[in-house]
Amino acid sequence: MSTNGKADTTILVVDDVAASRYALGAVLRRDGHRVILAASAQEALAELDALHRAGALPDVALVDVGLPDMSGFELCRRLKEAPRTAALPVVHFSAARVAPADRCLGLDAGGEAYLTVPAEPAEIQAVVRAAARGARHRSDAEAEAGHLTRLAETILDVQSARCPRELADAAAAGTDRLTKSPAAAFILADDGAMHRGLSRRRAATSLPDDGAHEAVARLILRVMSGHVGVRSTVAPAPLWPPGFFPAEPVGGTGPPDGARLALARSREGSAPVCLATPTYARHPPETSRLVGRLAHATALAAERLLMYEMERHIALTLQRSFLPTHVPQVPGTEVVVRYEPASSDTEIGGDFYAALPTSGGVLTAIGDVVGHSLDAATVMVEIRHALRAYCVEESDPRKLAHCLDNMLQRYHPDVTATLCLALVDPATGRTRVANAGHIPPLVVSDTGTATYLPACGPLLGLGLDRPAPTETVLSPTDRLLMVTDGLIETRGTDLAVSMQHLRTVAADAPLGVADLCDTLLACFGHDRDDDIALLALRLTGSR
Repeated sequence: MSTNGKADTTILVVDDVAASRYALGAVLRRDGHRVILAASAQEALAELDALHRAGALPDVALVDVGLPDMSGFELCRRLKEAPRTAALPVVHFSAARVAPADRCLGLDAGGEAYLTVPAEPAEIQAVVRAAARGARHRSDAEAEAGHLTRLAETILDVQSARCPRELADAAAAGTDRLTKSPAAAFILADDGAMHRGLSRRRAATSLPDDGAHEAVARLILRVMSGHVGVRSTVAPAPLWPPGFFPAEPVGGTGPPDGARLALARSREGSAPVCLATPTYARHPPETSRLVGRLAHATALAAERLLMYEMERHIALTLQRSFLPTHVPQVPGTEVVVRYEPASSDTEIGGDFYAALPTSGGVLTAIGDVVGHSLDAATVMVEIRHALRAYCVEESDPRKLAHCLDNMLQRYHPDVTATLCLALVDPATGRTRVANAGHIPPLVVSDTGTATYLPACGPLLGLGLDRPAPTETVLSPTDRLLMVTDGLIETRGTDLAVSMQHLRTVAADAPLGVADLCDTLLACFGHDRDDDIALLALRLTGSR
């Protein structure tokens, strides 16, 4: 549409009087409008139906009040009630019904204006222009609201991403949604890693190779060097590697693989983000602005997620340094440990295990400090070191649990922990177990049975009396299994049910302590909200 608002504007004139109909048409054509004529309400409805199917509804309907088959008021009401024509501006006109009450009826029916005819051509033209201009402004406002709604939905998807790869996929899909064209999103991490997402609109062809990604990375760094905020540019085909977008549709005139880029960086030193669409997919300036806003939102989300990834890496490194992957082997026994961090927790937890030689045999321990934080991990380390110190002089598991309970009450009065201690004599298999609120040990036989030892007691840190240790004798065909609740605990499921499931799976597991642990991790250890620690011991028959 031209800047004066008249060219390409279509007016529907509905009038049963032929002379008046053609006179109005001539006045409107002189003002630059395209005119469609209808002699009745039914003819007008049929014309509008055909125009709607063709995707070319008129800009204004000029409707006579006194039509023979239906009043102009009723025709207006029908148009306003139908979703496809509800936004069509209606201007009523009449030579007979000119009273204020008639004008009110026209406005109440949904009309935008009311003309009394005969009228000066300039007045008719001005009223029609005003109606078309108002409709155009409403249409633009509705389109803008639609764009903003799509942007808000897309930003919500971006902010919901749980990792950089999900973020890149969400940003590419959102760019596709805003531009209605193929799109690619790139997030360049500090370590040089490229996270890429492609929209579904992309053709199912082979993906670009590493060289193409390196070229994009160099381009992003060059464009964003020394800049923060949002930048827009066009990368012509010689600079933009092929393969990220499908070929241009037949009949197009744009470069085959050039790209229109919206780049953003939240602050100096943070990860730059690039949202790309093919240059042949043209879209208006307001769409480009929306893509720029999406790029900025993606950059903010990328900074948060990449910091999350870095903190998680540091936390896991620290946690693994606290818990060695191997424990000292005591003659006459074989001990295997496993540790898996929670799948979605940046903080380090308080799970721990130990296997220590003592004067009374090998002491195995597994426990969990309540909470997920650096404080919990710190207390966990203190418990492990305190246990190592205490067992130099004392091997009785009940007395060791009592000493650790006193230590927590004195130095960490607000902390509690679960702990299970088992003292195994490699020569005789005699085993004594002290349990402090933990899942009891499971004795798994090579004959296909598994039994929990009846060992229980209060948590560490409460200062309560400790019951006498539970005793049993392990045979060379038995494996002593100790786990933390992160392996089996599931929200909404009773722990007793989960323990029974563990017992069944352990009984059917392959022979050997390593195979037992690996089988349990394969069965239970996926997408857990808590850390997992396992310790399995068996007698080897030699000292």
